[in-house]
Amino acid sequence: METNQTPMGTLLEALAFAAHKHRNQRRKDADSSPYVNHPIALARVLAVEGGIEDVTVLCAAVLHDTIEDTQTNADELTALFGPEVTSVVLEVTDDKTLPKAERKRLQVEHAPHISERAKLVKLADKICNLRDILDSPPADWPVERKKEYFVWAASVVQALRGVNPRLEGVFDAVYARHLELA
Repeated sequence: METNQTPMGTLLEALAFAAHKHRNQRRKDADSSPYVNHPIALARVLAVEGGIEDVTVLCAAVLHDTIEDTQTNADELTALFGPEVTSVVLEVTDDKTLPKAERKRLQVEHAPHISERAKLVKLADKICNLRDILDSPPADWPVERKKEYFVWAASVVQALRGVNPRLEGVFDAVYARHLELA
């Protein structure tokens, strides 16, 4: 990252980086939509619905799955986007060497202890995931698995509460939509 980069330029660099890293990945929905739509949606939720203008948070949102789901490492992110962005990304990155149930348990356990910036990214991630499950769910997920995801996501978000009332309201509205359909 250039030292004279503007905040908008840095965000666009992060978007370009994420698009490149996720270029061959697809979501699990019936349309196999491009994966990069997900990190873009997080940044949109944060900026538009949450009123977040912190470029570190927005960049971390765009990059939040690069270490977890691509051949990206922390050193690469630090060289390009600096230690603050990398720190937030690392806080929301699951250890994929652990079983899924353990990763989910750790998310709930760690949620109250992560930084405010990481809490914002995590909250936006849960909002986007719930919306995706409601609007374009993974093709092979039965109703019960969807319900279980909503309950688990709510337990993660409960541990994040207090970070941004606007985003918490958005989460609550999405969660309520799920209850209406159940």
